[in-house]
Amino acid sequence: MRGCKMGMRMLPVLLLLLAAGAAASHSSSSSCPATPPDSGATLQVSHAFGPCSPLGPEAASPSWAGFLADQAARDASRLLYLDSLAVRGRAYAPIASGRQLLQTPTYVVRARLGTPAQQLLLAVDTSNDAAWIPCAGCAGCPTSTPFNPAASTSYRPVPCGSPLCAQAPNAACPRNSKACGFSLTYADSSLVAALSQDSLAVANDVVKAYTFGCLQRATGTAAPPQGLLGLGRGPLSFLSQTKDMYEATFSYCLPSFKSLNFSGTLRLGRKGQPQRIKTTPLLANPHRSSLYYVNMTGIRVGRKVVPIPAAALAFDPATGAGTVLDSGTMFTRLVAPAYAAVRDEVRRRVGAPVSSLGGFDTCFSDPAVKWPAVTLLFDGMQVTLPEENVVIHSTYGTTSCLAMAAAPDGVNTVLNVIASMQQQNHRVLFDVPNGRVGFARERCTAA
Repeated sequence: MRGCKMGMRMLPVLLLLLAAGAAASHSSSSSCPATPPDSGATLQVSHAFGPCSPLGPEAASPSWAGFLADQAARDASRLLYLDSLAVRGRAYAPIASGRQLLQTPTYVVRARLGTPAQQLLLAVDTSNDAAWIPCAGCAGCPTSTPFNPAASTSYRPVPCGSPLCAQAPNAACPRNSKACGFSLTYADSSLVAALSQDSLAVANDVVKAYTFGCLQRATGTAAPPQGLLGLGRGPLSFLSQTKDMYEATFSYCLPSFKSLNFSGTLRLGRKGQPQRIKTTPLLANPHRSSLYYVNMTGIRVGRKVVPIPAAALAFDPATGAGTVLDSGTMFTRLVAPAYAAVRDEVRRRVGAPVSSLGGFDTCFSDPAVKWPAVTLLFDGMQVTLPEENVVIHSTYGTTSCLAMAAAPDGVNTVLNVIASMQQQNHRVLFDVPNGRVGFARERCTAA
């Protein structure tokens, strides 16, 4: 073990599950293969709503159509949330519910907290700095397996007046308490937590004195059923707290919804990262450091670079405009002019009658339709997406749709979001010290 010094109307989110130790799938299906073991700082990844959901049979949708229907509102809410982060001075998006904000985080890891270790689920979010865990006695927290601080000999509350307390959101010292507390509010929802420290184990590593919010009270609709592990770059994020161990570097390969196994991986640290990988510079927005901005310069459909106004792709820290990579949005969302250019060229190239399906407006009922390749153009890097990253199919395969969309009606978003479906079956590298993001094709979906 290594020690560590502290230093949303479309589809949602995949959930990434880390099988810490010998975690096994909880699916009731006897056809689900065994979970591969974790190794070193490499964690196995599975889709939480897939056929072999580790969250149990109640989490697995009965069909792809059911999955789309069940999760239809989350992408739009996620986009509103990201837009609220991106725009300086803007409050949280007023029409997205607290539940959508707090439960949208995309991936879930199995980790162990405390001494002796208590297993729990943590949602991993590349666009968030937060770290909170539902704790025993939390009023309004729906989880059935909260963390029990009283049972851990290594648990410590963070005292008022400490530098860590000053970094917490809305930090306060409750009356008759020397411990640092903090709160989060959103719409009809509020969370109250005690800033705390304990040992966090992920795969074969231990993060000593990991700082998190121990949830004590949740009101409204926002109470998260699991903890949150932020992979943003803020001072209390997992990435910042483990910089001595993992050097602010990680990568993942996300399997598809239909994968039957823990076939994807999350790799923490520099060891085992691809040596040959296409990269683009990571851009810094000083107002919103959590978001991973990149400079997307264009989009090619087939051999044609579609006509997108430069302003629709330009990075502007003052307004928050630009392009971000996000693990918590399912389908890529483009600002209206960019999406219209891609949509129109796809329709022109296919040349078949167009229909709509759910939130998708570019669908074709001919199962023999030939889809053009879509290539995302970045500074120094091009990523050509195979059809499986561009197209979704109806349950019986007779209708296929472009798996991208514009912002929801009435939303004047400034962000282009490269989402998880477009990232699936790629090794996506986040190398913060060297200021770069990379893509390499890697098949990690197991049938």
